[in-house]
Amino acid sequence: MILFAAKEPALSPVGVLVRQHDRDRYVTALFAPEHRRENLFALYAFNYEIAKVRETVREIEMGRIRLQWWRDAIAEIVAGKPPMQHEVVEPLGRVIRAYELSQAALERMIAAREQYLLPDPPETMADLEDYADATGGTLNVLALQTLAVKDEKGSSAIAARHTGVAYALAGLLRATPFNARFGRSFIPVRLDPGRRALEAKSTPALCDAAATIVGAARARLDKARAMEDEIHENAMPVMLSAVIAARWLKQIEKAGYDVFSPRILRPDPWRSLRLYRAARRGRI
Repeated sequence: MILFAAKEPALSPVGVLVRQHDRDRYVTALFAPEHRRENLFALYAFNYEIAKVRETVREIEMGRIRLQWWRDAIAEIVAGKPPMQHEVVEPLGRVIRAYELSQAALERMIAAREQYLLPDPPETMADLEDYADATGGTLNVLALQTLAVKDEKGSSAIAARHTGVAYALAGLLRATPFNARFGRSFIPVRLDPGRRALEAKSTPALCDAAATIVGAARARLDKARAMEDEIHENAMPVMLSAVIAARWLKQIEKAGYDVFSPRILRPDPWRSLRLYRAARRGRI
């Protein structure tokens, strides 16, 4: 049985980074066995590092250079060279080597971030889901590997990927006001041809677009939940993101799919309890 850590452990630099910048994944990682948590922290810290590039550069070319630096760092690790001296690269290198994480999967995550250095939104829902899969879905599958989760049918990885996509889609909707301030949108062009999302004002058409994205995220959660009986019990620290995503989607629905409503960003005071109950039941 996986029990919630009542007292937070002493943290490594990557643990501190994840706690500060990716609180939801930090909390879910606490449900992993203590000797596995650092693996998750290293991977989640890497995800944060490549995700923040878009927000920390003024020029697109500078963003590409920073992401290429990560590609080079991973390539050197895979080639067996000593990892660069960096608070995230070094622990990431240990995890990549110990669990033989796929270089192609890690590079897919980087490529997705690079694709959206430009302010252009995805063209279609399929494009948006592909981005969510390349980021959230791939991250979850890699996280399972760091927990040494294996099952013959691969059901855990499939469910984890669906969960990662749902979490990413819900997160992108919640980030719509933030992105709008910087002239960016992840609402597909086909759903928002006039890019009204950039005006930071709700419209019936934008609510319809949000409802479509919520529906896609719900469908992913349903697929993951349909496989619950086949999911390895050690996969729960990764699967718990489904609990958070479901809560976010419910908030958006209650707001009438108005992604500019402050209520969709209200913190969940019962988050830890919800996660604990899900982990104890082994159900998402």
